[in-house]
Amino acid sequence: MTEAPGNSFEQRLAKERVSLQRDTTNTLQINTGLLCDLRCRHCHLSAGPGRKEVMSLKTMEQVIAYAKRNRFATIDITGGAPELIPHIEQLIASLAPLTQRLMLRTNLTALSQPGKDQLLNLFVAHRVVLIASFPSTNEGQLSAQRGGGVMEPSLKMLKRFNELGYGIEGSGLELDLVANPSGAFMPTGQEAAERKFKKDLARKWDLHFNNLFIFANMPLGRFADWLESSGNLDAYVEKLQAGFNASTLDGLMCRSLVSVAWDGSLYDCDFNQAANILLGGKPTHISELDGRPERGTAIAVGEHCFACTAGSGFT
Repeated sequence: MTEAPGNSFEQRLAKERVSLQRDTTNTLQINTGLLCDLRCRHCHLSAGPGRKEVMSLKTMEQVIAYAKRNRFATIDITGGAPELIPHIEQLIASLAPLTQRLMLRTNLTALSQPGKDQLLNLFVAHRVVLIASFPSTNEGQLSAQRGGGVMEPSLKMLKRFNELGYGIEGSGLELDLVANPSGAFMPTGQEAAERKFKKDLARKWDLHFNNLFIFANMPLGRFADWLESSGNLDAYVEKLQAGFNASTLDGLMCRSLVSVAWDGSLYDCDFNQAANILLGGKPTHISELDGRPERGTAIAVGEHCFACTAGSGFT
């Protein structure tokens, strides 16, 4: 879904007389690969069990070297399912001393597989912030988005996190949840959704977490395929465009983030990675970049950017 110059998002920015430029880059996002144990309908990267694109040890070492040169305030490890990537323990242990905040995005089910205790202990030792995908407290809605049989291992893993101290007040171990709508809908209000999630999880299963983040689904990858096959693509894109909110631009994550793909190529964000819109419009490898992307440079945009600027935005 690569967009040529003159796409409708650029036209909307011009109409609003605003621009999208990079601020200080303080976050390094690392996509370790497209391997995942699930095939979630909303996945913008089309990650799944059959994907072979995973970050090699050599590329990990190049990422670590880049992080040493630049010392980002936040490092965000994502996927796919990072828990399934070979050498993930070495990546975490090497990056933890280099940043104030090391985050890892988990789908919960991958960590529930046997043999993950060492990884869990590593999270605790380095106080890794865990961002867990948990779209709904309703089993039917969860299964529709992520597949059948997902609720039980997800709850089991949340319980294990709580036992380790994650999500428990005063522990210093942060557990946040991320939810996306189950279909071609705009997300509900985040504050109300967080209150409901906390109430439901505590009442039904005595589970606890710190924060809930709820975002619109990206019209990319597997979700775009579903939108098209279900006849919802045009209507959904129109909803995103109608929800454009210029006040979200200042806080967009692409303004302060550089994203490195599993093969070491660089992007303004993970969504541009899915859309194959390269950082600066040309191929650049992590080993070729000494410093951070310069402040004031333009952010590459595409039609999918409406999902980040609709309603409360994607910050």
